[in-house]
Amino acid sequence: MTRSVPARRARGFTLIEMSVVLVVIAIVIGAVTVGRDVYRGAVAERISSEFVQGWMLAYEHYVERVGVVPGDSLTDPNGRVAHGGDPLCGDALRDAMLTRGIALPQGRSEGLETRYVYQDSRGNPQEIEVCFMSVADWADAAAGGSYIARPRNVMRLTGLTPELAGMLDVRIDGRTDARFGRLREIGAHADTSSPTAAASLWSSDETLTWDGPDDDDDPDANSGDAQVVPLQAYLRMSR
Repeated sequence: MTRSVPARRARGFTLIEMSVVLVVIAIVIGAVTVGRDVYRGAVAERISSEFVQGWMLAYEHYVERVGVVPGDSLTDPNGRVAHGGDPLCGDALRDAMLTRGIALPQGRSEGLETRYVYQDSRGNPQEIEVCFMSVADWADAAAGGSYIARPRNVMRLTGLTPELAGMLDVRIDGRTDARFGRLREIGAHADTSSPTAAASLWSSDETLTWDGPDDDDDPDANSGDAQVVPLQAYLRMSR
């Protein structure tokens, strides 16, 4: 007589085991998120201290050594960067500094010191470029709480993600405000209307993305592989 063997009863996960697994997953996700935030914060600090401030120092050293601002005429100076009216960028900026023996910050590579490559919050590459120029419509405080447009020498920064712009703003001005302080978003820098108590936000955030150079006019906030739309800013120089 053959004896039947009882089938083994399948055992599922208990609620406690499932809870432990979910907690572990949450801890891992939280650690990854914190790690990314720490990394991007460190990158922003490096861009601020080594690249942006490095170019601010190069500008000041040029003025101290030459006696005029970069690009201004030695024989007929007017105190404005790029006496001819064009921004001082790329090779022209690099050559102007090196000709006077000014050390350049470390940028993207040798020969590309005016540029800096980093990753946005989606892990896609972005590139900052530094130029010096003069603007005629920088909004300065005047008597009676009003604002008036005045010419100022500025460092133009292109390729800033909204996150990086905010981080640089806090490091330079102490708070995030696209309209006031030394660092301003291009366009907001010329706003001479009455100030409000609330800070002026930067015009974009990390949700606005675009797929590439050919898609600049068609941002797509739902594209997971797209770059974050970059912003442009002016940093007012001390002279």
